[in-house]
Amino acid sequence: MTNENQSFVAPDDIAEIVRRLGTAAKQLEGKRILLAGGCGFLGRYFLKAFARLNDEVLGQPVTVVAMDNLITAAGVPETFSDNPHLEFVEHNIIEPCNPGGRFDHIIHAAGIASPFYYRAHPLETLDVAIAGTRNLLDLAREGHSHFVYFSSSEIYGDPDPAHVPTPESYCGNVSCVGPRACYDEGKRVGETLCHIYHHVHGVPVNVIRPFNIYGPGMKERDFRVLPNFASRIQGGKPLQIYGTGKQTRTYCYITDAMVGFLKVLLLGAPGETYNIGNTHPEVSVQELAKAMETVLARAIASDQVEHPDSYPADEPQRRCPNIRKANLQLEYQPEVELEDGLGRFLNWTQQHYTGEL
Repeated sequence: MTNENQSFVAPDDIAEIVRRLGTAAKQLEGKRILLAGGCGFLGRYFLKAFARLNDEVLGQPVTVVAMDNLITAAGVPETFSDNPHLEFVEHNIIEPCNPGGRFDHIIHAAGIASPFYYRAHPLETLDVAIAGTRNLLDLAREGHSHFVYFSSSEIYGDPDPAHVPTPESYCGNVSCVGPRACYDEGKRVGETLCHIYHHVHGVPVNVIRPFNIYGPGMKERDFRVLPNFASRIQGGKPLQIYGTGKQTRTYCYITDAMVGFLKVLLLGAPGETYNIGNTHPEVSVQELAKAMETVLARAIASDQVEHPDSYPADEPQRRCPNIRKANLQLEYQPEVELEDGLGRFLNWTQQHYTGEL
């Protein structure tokens, strides 16, 4: 087994992301990017994709300054080693920051996304979504930078069934005092800040709302459903299904997600918000467990349990995106079917998870 700071990203997946970007990637030539949250799950994929583009596609390299305070990250990625175009700065973005020089793009992917961790760090979660977002927007305003903000599908709360699949125009059904509020409401305020800076100060912004992204590189102790299931499979333990197990999601494999994220970066219309995720299949947690049985070609025991105290219980009953806007404006279309993605993920976790969760 390797530790969680090694082999975070599957090389074949990075090659797939670069291939699917096509000629649009050329827009990154000679650009300078600030990436907040550079040591997180998504940040590591951005770094690997930019490094691969520099090696294989771009005539002039893209230069990336990545920031992270390492509060939930598993360390600094090896991507920075001996790479003259990637720089790491340890910094908490709730404090004003000025890494030096002007940036063409600022990507705000910093945040505490796992319910286990944001329940443990509610004030830090709010701070990074509000103070951190404003600090980075000020930097974008000063440098005339394009700003990309990672929000969340959680801003929709528990949507009315009439609004599933959920379009970007849906205003949400969110509690401002529930156990998830520090994350949900923080993301909503972050979006508000982005649109104020766009309309008042002319900052070109794009907001991304990811829907249940998964893949190699998720920490074993992330405490979301797929890492939980994979760790227990690795340890030969029954899966633990919280609550009824009837709550449904669509799951988006990381290569599909990264292609969407990068298309927003390169092609997004200023001021626009985009859902990025998969539209099918919408499966319950019980059905997800059955899909893993199919992928592994063996029976997997499971138990239905109450939500632990460390995990917020008021989870939305359904989550499925309408991605028509991203499809029409960005030509975004997921390609990886659920069983294919689960197979890639489980192949990676079998090599890198300990099974000790």
